[in-house]
Amino acid sequence: MKHIRIIILLLIVCYFPNLLLAQRFWAEDDGQYYEFSEKGIELINPKSAQRTLFLANKLLVPAGKTNALEISHFSISDSKERILLYTNSKRVWREETRGDYWVFDKKTNQLTQLGASFPASQLMFAKFNPQGTKVAYVVKSNHNIYVEDLATGAIKQITTDGTDRIINGTFDWVYEEEFGCKDGFRWSPDGNAIAYWKLDARAIRNFLMINNTDSIYSYTIPIEYPKVGQAPSACTIWTYQLATDATTQIQVPGDAIQHYIPRMEWSLDSKQVILQQLNRKQNESKIYLIDVATNNAKNIHSEKNDSWIDIKSRWNNNDPTGWDWIQNGKAFIWVSEKDGWRKIYQIDLQGNEKLITHADYDVIDIELFDAKREMIYFSASPNNATQKYLYSVSTKGGAPKRLTPESFSGTCEYDIAKNGQIAIFNFSNNKTAKSNALIELPTHKTLVDFRGTISKKPEDGITEFFKVTTADGVSLDGWMVKPSNFNPNKKYPVVFMVYGEPASQTVLDNFRAGMNSLYSGNMSKDGYIYISLENRGAPAPKGTEWRKSIYRKIGQLNIRDQALGAKEILKWSFVDSSRIAVWGWSGGGSSTLNLLGQYPEIYKTGIAIAAVADQLLYDNVYQERYMGLPQENLEDFQNGSPLKYAKNIKGNLLYIHGTGDDNVHYQNAEVLINELVKNNVQFQFMSYPNRSHSINEGEGTSQHLKTLFTNYLKQHCPPGAR
Repeated sequence: MKHIRIIILLLIVCYFPNLLLAQRFWAEDDGQYYEFSEKGIELINPKSAQRTLFLANKLLVPAGKTNALEISHFSISDSKERILLYTNSKRVWREETRGDYWVFDKKTNQLTQLGASFPASQLMFAKFNPQGTKVAYVVKSNHNIYVEDLATGAIKQITTDGTDRIINGTFDWVYEEEFGCKDGFRWSPDGNAIAYWKLDARAIRNFLMINNTDSIYSYTIPIEYPKVGQAPSACTIWTYQLATDATTQIQVPGDAIQHYIPRMEWSLDSKQVILQQLNRKQNESKIYLIDVATNNAKNIHSEKNDSWIDIKSRWNNNDPTGWDWIQNGKAFIWVSEKDGWRKIYQIDLQGNEKLITHADYDVIDIELFDAKREMIYFSASPNNATQKYLYSVSTKGGAPKRLTPESFSGTCEYDIAKNGQIAIFNFSNNKTAKSNALIELPTHKTLVDFRGTISKKPEDGITEFFKVTTADGVSLDGWMVKPSNFNPNKKYPVVFMVYGEPASQTVLDNFRAGMNSLYSGNMSKDGYIYISLENRGAPAPKGTEWRKSIYRKIGQLNIRDQALGAKEILKWSFVDSSRIAVWGWSGGGSSTLNLLGQYPEIYKTGIAIAAVADQLLYDNVYQERYMGLPQENLEDFQNGSPLKYAKNIKGNLLYIHGTGDDNVHYQNAEVLINELVKNNVQFQFMSYPNRSHSINEGEGTSQHLKTLFTNYLKQHCPPGAR
């Protein structure tokens, strides 16, 4: 239920197209980066803007073909003699993680396809060994791992039990969706072994989506999907030794079904595997260090929480991979919020712990860990939870230092070179966006000034930030865009945009604040007040108590905060209480339904998209993390579900769902419809055949959805002053 990311991506495409057209891949050590161009792959010096052709397109034409490969990603061997090229990519779930791989040898100018005997677009996560002489990959069609020798072309199959439900080297649907886990195998640093995940999903029941349009007979699309309260896939870790062909299961304490392993890597000496294990409720974390030779596991760190424990993907762009080693592999950095704030710690291999960030505020994201210079760059905003700035701290600990100059007030994004000495700097706030400056680190000295600036026009509506304190004494951040010809003596309709769950914030001081990608036209010019409020439970940098107060209260605490915040806004003299609308997508759709059902006296119109109508219908990892187990507290799931309150809806409701939604199943729409019909609650409904959670597939879909949204809003919550 993380659709907010999709909305943001749409806005980035609209307002920052150049940022997406150019993919940047930093070189390892010299502060240069690689970028695709019409010529091929170029190496760019950001200080001088000098471009050097690294790999020409004319060399990427396979034998017997006339066109060069269209490359979507690549990696380079440590020797820089071979380039691994990823092409012909296809979606698995959310992302295009299967495709074809080719190797280009710069010494011989030879282009070779890997796994050429396998069907097209079936290879996943191909990686060089450290020596650059072999490549390992997963074949999607059989979920087995293979190693291909680049000198001889010989292919060695290292797992043989893979099926649609025995998954080697990658993950099932829920691990990818909720932990960010996709790539499920690791070369050892010495190149002599591979460690990998094996998931046994045989006990997971299929959820069947149905396709009624692509054939004269309908057919089902099965997805192994563990619903709330259902046991997850059994998860185990295995190693394979290349020299002996020996395959060994790592002996991790604890039941393989009732625990998750969202992180696993090798130690730097290749003698041990280190992993993080979570219990089923995700409120107990253990770090195990396993000696590969003896298969002995040592628990070197444990942590418990009254609610839940987040993993690395929550502060690392949804990527849990990598282990941040310091002191040449004798210790590593770790993030925890056990003392009320998200802080960075050091843990050594004996389990001794030391605090690194001595400051009572939250780390938002770790931007770069520079092991060579013993420096950690991270983002934080101690005084304003809607903003973000760059900080640094030594791995030895101490008070963090703000690097972003005070002259920048808003959201600061940094793409830091792997050598930690320079960064691409983008800045935005609610009025202005500036892109592609080059700065020096850690001084933040400008080397190249911003190369792009855009500003909002006053007539298009300028976003204002405000705070409102509810009757419960809770202070909520909010943004608001008033009508462009605003008259404080008139009354205007209010449209609330809501998300409300722990997966995402909506109130952020950036250029996208106040924009609505689903509205055709300009809400400000048309005469709407557009508002979003940030309730408790949102992942704002306001401390653990703020974020985790929602535990076992999704659909209750967040809804109360939103409604009581709206009641304060209704006291404003220029708000027309007869024209109050709310809309949201995914978790925001659930919040929209809950607001309409629990507070019908406030909200007169609602547009809910792809909502979870009954929390018991969503996946186990997400819902159990934030709500517990229904076997223990079923009433919390029921009391927070829109289904319970559907009978109370009095206003106008438009409900929208894609029938091919593998995330929030179309089942939710039909369960909700049954409840509305039973209670004679009138509503309008739009289904999009075979569209996924993003409802953007198929010709004309996005425009149709925008038109539907806009027309319904204008009809039932008319814009303009009165």
